[in-house]
Amino acid sequence: MVALDWGEIRLGVAASDETQLIAGPLTTLVRRAGQRFPMKRFRDLLEASEAVGVVVGLPLDQEGQEGEAARAAKDIASYIERVTGLPVNLVDERFTTARALRSVREMGGSTRGRQDEVDALAATVLLQHFLDSRRAP
Repeated sequence: MVALDWGEIRLGVAASDETQLIAGPLTTLVRRAGQRFPMKRFRDLLEASEAVGVVVGLPLDQEGQEGEAARAAKDIASYIERVTGLPVNLVDERFTTARALRSVREMGGSTRGRQDEVDALAATVLLQHFLDSRRAP
């Protein structure tokens, strides 16, 4: 599985191990303003990870409502599904970045100048949550 943590400019990417038990950060894709989603690069990551599915973060607002960013994420999810043929799951990504930032700070690290790493870590949090939720009774 591969996860994409949605962002207007930066998109964190994470992948699971082959057993789909553990998620780890891969990279951060950058989309320039006014440019399309970097599908070729994303497909290369899917292939290298031997992905069997994709999780796309759905950026809901604090009340759980869909805004413009959520609609854009849904459009990207649909596009990924259409182009790759892989199943795509949309997952609420509220608080993934906050959890990633908190984890870095708890380990005594700094996030200053490391936004790309934080975005990939947020994708890891998103994917791990998805993997764990599938195993829960």
